[in-house]
Amino acid sequence: MEKQAVIKQLKAVDINPTQQRIEIAQILFARPQHLSAEQVLAIVNAESPLVSKATVYNTLGLFASKGLLREVIVDPSKVFYDSNVSAHHHFFNVDTGTLMDIEAGEIRVENMTQLPEGTVAEGIDVIIRVRSQ
Repeated sequence: MEKQAVIKQLKAVDINPTQQRIEIAQILFARPQHLSAEQVLAIVNAESPLVSKATVYNTLGLFASKGLLREVIVDPSKVFYDSNVSAHHHFFNVDTGTLMDIEAGEIRVENMTQLPEGTVAEGIDVIIRVRSQ
């Protein structure tokens, strides 16, 4: 993604486009992908370590809170940041650690339980864990 397009996208959601945020956004929005914070850190610092781990984590959290990314928590110790923010679900291969998209229409959730009083459904995220054969 071009730098000016990234700046425009960040400003559209009231994010100050610092150089570090722009670099992280260019990595994330280059194509639909699922990356961990550690992977983003490694990619952004591949040529020279200029971005701190804290900056990467803070930026990913900010982008997710502004709707630019989806946080996909596959287990308490493994979080992916998904650049595809449309409604969809995932396969998670526990052997390879890879996450793959499933179109939202391919899974139906029927007979959902009644929600707790005073709440509304924000969304449903299905993660199907698979193993290699």
